[in-house]
Amino acid sequence: MFSIFKKDEKENNHPSTMAVACLLIHSASIDENYTDKEKKIIKDAIIKMGAEAGNIDKIIHEAEKKEKDSNQILDFTKEIKNIDEEDKKIIIEALWDIIYSDEDADMYETNLMRRLSGLLYLDSKVVGDIKEKVRQKKI
Repeated sequence: MFSIFKKDEKENNHPSTMAVACLLIHSASIDENYTDKEKKIIKDAIIKMGAEAGNIDKIIHEAEKKEKDSNQILDFTKEIKNIDEEDKKIIIEALWDIIYSDEDADMYETNLMRRLSGLLYLDSKVVGDIKEKVRQKKI
């Protein structure tokens, strides 16, 4: 299991935990249809990346408030862009899982992913490969 969070950084208020949660919530909310299915994908992804399962509901609740009060994704990506590339791939896969949870990617969601690949310093080919992997799981 990968962990972008050091053992002592797994608290709900750690900026990286919050930034990842906010970014995932932002992607789920961009189509104005934030579903329970998307919330589960977010919870699973955050736990997979090292957050403690016992704190996950509190983390999600705080991240939802923070995301709602933010007006740009740069608030979230500036803390994530310097993490390990393998961890970024986990985040991108979770983002595509969220986008395809309703079996369709709209223009706002695909635009968001194009922007995120640049903001997180990921090659667009890598992001495209992850997208295809997720799409194939959904078929």
